[in-house]
Amino acid sequence: MMNIAASPLTKKLSAFVALSETELAVLERLHQRRKSFSAGRDLVHQGQSEQAAYILASGWVVSYKIQADGSRQIVDFQIPGDFLGLRSVLLHTSDHGIEPLVDIEAAEVMASDLLQAFAETPRLATAILWAVSRDEAMVVEHLVGLGRRDADARMAHFLLELGARLSLVGMGSKAGYACPLTQYHLADALGLSAIHVNRVLRKLREDALVTFRDGLVTFDDYGRLIELADFDPAYLDQARPLLP
Repeated sequence: MMNIAASPLTKKLSAFVALSETELAVLERLHQRRKSFSAGRDLVHQGQSEQAAYILASGWVVSYKIQADGSRQIVDFQIPGDFLGLRSVLLHTSDHGIEPLVDIEAAEVMASDLLQAFAETPRLATAILWAVSRDEAMVVEHLVGLGRRDADARMAHFLLELGARLSLVGMGSKAGYACPLTQYHLADALGLSAIHVNRVLRKLREDALVTFRDGLVTFDDYGRLIELADFDPAYLDQARPLLP
């Protein structure tokens, strides 16, 4: 039996509110249908109609949109503790695809189970809505980055954001974190060419700010990197309402 208190989702939601034993029990119930998925095989297809979402327990996935010409645009990356396909439950049709970047484990959550959990534990529902709002705030910040930041600042901001997200679930720190993304993933997500990504990473490394090598991001000078990116984590730590 899994230790629900140590799960990534519990760690994430606990940053918002101290979860009660009842709420932890409901979370444990939502994790019951745990499944394994192989890298490279879509977990959710764009346009798919399915009354299920997933809680990512381990591994990384990518969310993407298919354009009219068949090209693919990365929207975001999900890490353990994130909900996958939640909009497809609420909107009945997925507006994006989800593909595991590595072999993953995820808990399947049916719409009926989610709605029952919300009805039983309103505080837990509020915490999940906070987490979803936080994810939406990141998408907005990515749009700002694409339109307003130069390539160096865009890369620095993205790596810092990933570090903050991973720290919340106990998988990263101000020293760095493990990261399975390739330069092609970074290029697609940041609106750069793979060659440009290579140059930016080399410059950041030579400036002794951050090193991304062999699947490991190392913050060489966290403070200076924050200055370069003008990184303000307020959008990741939104004001928290007082819950009874």
